[in-house]
Amino acid sequence: MNARWPAALALLLFVSAAACQSSAAHRDYPRARRDAVVDDYHGEMIADPYRWLEEADSPETRAWVEAENELTGSYLAELPQRETIRARLTELWDYERFELPVQEGGRVFYRRNDGLQSQSVLYVVVGDGAPRLLLDPNTLSKDGTVALASFTPSPDGKALAYSLSDGGSDWRTWKVRDVDGGADLGDVLTRNKFGALAWAADGSGVFYARYDVPPKGAELQAKNAPPDVCFHRLGTDEAQDVLIARRPAQEGRSSSFSLSEDGTVLFLSVQDIASRTNELYRLALAQQDGNWVASGEPQALVQGFDSRSFPIGDDGHRVWLQTDDGAPNGRIVALDPQQPARMSWQVLVPECSEAIQGADEVGGKFVVQYLKDARALVRVFEPSGKPLGEVALPGIGSVAGFGGDHDDHETFFSFTSFTQPAAIQRFDVASQTSSPYLAAALRFEPAAYETEQVLYTSKDGTRVPMFLTHKKGLTQDGRVPTYLYAYGGFGISITPTFSVPNLAWLEMGGLLAVPNLRGGGEYGEAWHEAGTKLHKQNVFDDFIAAAEWLIANGWTQSARLSIGGRSNGGLLVGACLTQRPELYGAALPGVGVLDMLRYHKFTIGWAWAGDYGTADDAAQFQALRAYSPLHNVRAVAYPSTLVTTADHDDRVVPAHSYKFTAALQAAQAGPEPVLIRIDTRAGHGAGKPTAMQIEEWADCWAFLRHELGTD
Repeated sequence: MNARWPAALALLLFVSAAACQSSAAHRDYPRARRDAVVDDYHGEMIADPYRWLEEADSPETRAWVEAENELTGSYLAELPQRETIRARLTELWDYERFELPVQEGGRVFYRRNDGLQSQSVLYVVVGDGAPRLLLDPNTLSKDGTVALASFTPSPDGKALAYSLSDGGSDWRTWKVRDVDGGADLGDVLTRNKFGALAWAADGSGVFYARYDVPPKGAELQAKNAPPDVCFHRLGTDEAQDVLIARRPAQEGRSSSFSLSEDGTVLFLSVQDIASRTNELYRLALAQQDGNWVASGEPQALVQGFDSRSFPIGDDGHRVWLQTDDGAPNGRIVALDPQQPARMSWQVLVPECSEAIQGADEVGGKFVVQYLKDARALVRVFEPSGKPLGEVALPGIGSVAGFGGDHDDHETFFSFTSFTQPAAIQRFDVASQTSSPYLAAALRFEPAAYETEQVLYTSKDGTRVPMFLTHKKGLTQDGRVPTYLYAYGGFGISITPTFSVPNLAWLEMGGLLAVPNLRGGGEYGEAWHEAGTKLHKQNVFDDFIAAAEWLIANGWTQSARLSIGGRSNGGLLVGACLTQRPELYGAALPGVGVLDMLRYHKFTIGWAWAGDYGTADDAAQFQALRAYSPLHNVRAVAYPSTLVTTADHDDRVVPAHSYKFTAALQAAQAGPEPVLIRIDTRAGHGAGKPTAMQIEEWADCWAFLRHELGTD
């Protein structure tokens, strides 16, 4: 319920320090009007004076954005190291690199960037032929902000469905290209978000997730309803697409889909957002008047919303599932679709001490990816479950890939670490041997750096692992400039991953510290659940304990310690910034979820309730209110802070960052700057042109170098 209350009452109820505006006024922060808006949450009145900043395209918001960008730009332009850092980032980014290949119909498709191209370019290799340019997204916009978001070749490899993202949006426009001729067909799909699409087995069309289009002008305010699953036949208008499976009718449910190996069955997963569990259904498909249609009613395979199960393959008679039913670390089972009761499941790959991160059935084998203390571990099994051994990996790092079909003899995977860019390997399934396929040519010497893993103790006694990467021989003198980065949510595992910006930080003598907080998936579902909803404070405690460990063990000191994170990691930084502002010298909260009482009211935010809960529930409201960064800003001295966002991020809407910045600027009781950097023609991060990434990180690193006193 929303009401208008007297301004005086609103000022008292909102926990910021409007009275401290004078102490921060010497920075001439842009004026942010404070309205008398108050919400009633289960009898507790909470003010929201910056509600007007939720109107992203209002003249007043646009004027505030321009004023903030002008202030931030002028401040950053004066930083002594900025141009040197930008130049070095440009050199480091200028290297040939590749992305994971996809193979279909004897053709291999992969993306390549020659170094400083705004967007990577798609190539195709037919048989043993030379790579041929198939699609260059750099020709689609003058500023490089139209990105090739994803691509899916047809089963025979002769057609390519590809999606474009404009200005970083999560909305996708799908088109279809003739691979041999290189020209687009007339097909266009405009109602897809995030990219879910699969080809029909006969190549006659595609199945995709179709969303309702939000009203014009309300793209960042409207909630995105769950999608329907539809079929689009090539050569027809999208208005004629056939509904295959309707979205769940119950509030708080969503769905996703995949196809069986032969394309005659659609597996429909119905997710309960609050519990992050799902039910799994099998829907037979048939052809009718040139279209693929649903044949009969969905058949339940897994019911009860008490676990998570995903199909990883089938042989026409059995379905293989990755499931955490009775196994928080995951296991692989086989079931008969005609007798799907759990008592009839056959366990093929039992649960073990390492958590399963993903599994594929390729070349008649199961390739299962695990994490062992946040490091990649890959094992291969026969369909019977007989173990065949581990895939040899070069060291501490992360892997991705191993996709394919039952009849494929080979697959591809990538290996990367904190200092090694992705190296693409070709994996022979029968012999279980790997050979180099594509490798990056990096202008950086990885041998001069090292990564170690330590364990530290969090507030409640939980042992948490953390990676430390730095120059070899770096002295622990208590003054090392440190960048502490983490995520801690949604069961997402943060593993050793290559980043060009991090190389520049390491070259400047910095320490990169990456803890594996609860809320992630590094140790299975129990680790994830320990950092959700009423237990979310555990995530912040883990991060704060990491900062304290770095100081206590002689690496750094508060004045030299910076913290960073993006999206859910931006929430992490915002919460820890407001809880322990004296602990850090600088903070970089990026595209963060910062208003925890209203996050679920915008775009896809409602789908995050499984991790956060919502303020609609009384107990969850109390937990959210206790840590919501926006609602815990108070009159204290905050460290130097540079908030980053994009003016049309349609995943975590920019209002989070706008409102938090306005509140923090008003409350700042110390001399350090509180700034916000707002990208235009950009979204949540994916598809951002190379030049824009270089500019952003030059600003961030220069800001940290200056604010930590190391420039």
